[in-house]
This record gives sequence, C-alpha cells and structure tokens, in this order.
Amino acid sequence: MTLPDTAHTLSLLASGAEGGGTSVNPYATGFGALGVLLLLLWITTRFNRDR
Repeated sequence: MTLPDTAHTLSLLASGAEGGGTSVNPYATGFGALGVLLLLLWITTRFNRDR
C-alpha cells in the first residue's frame, strides 16, 4: 500500500466518522480501555517480582 492510498483510506474513514452513524458509548470505551490497562499493569507486575 502506497502513501497516497493510505492517506485516501484514512480520509474516507475520517469523513465517515463525521456522519453521526452508529456511535460507540464513550463510557464503555473508557472503562474497556481502563480494564485493559489494569490487566496489562497486573501482568507486568507479576513478571517483575523480585524473588
């Protein structure tokens, strides 16, 4: 994929997002991201234990 093709695809995605079609609940997105980050933090601390 070339740079102009990528730019064109991204501009189409951005213009489609402005249409106000189906939207994702921002609270669900935020809590989902928080859950993923907390899971990654927990996994990281399990690997970094000093024994």
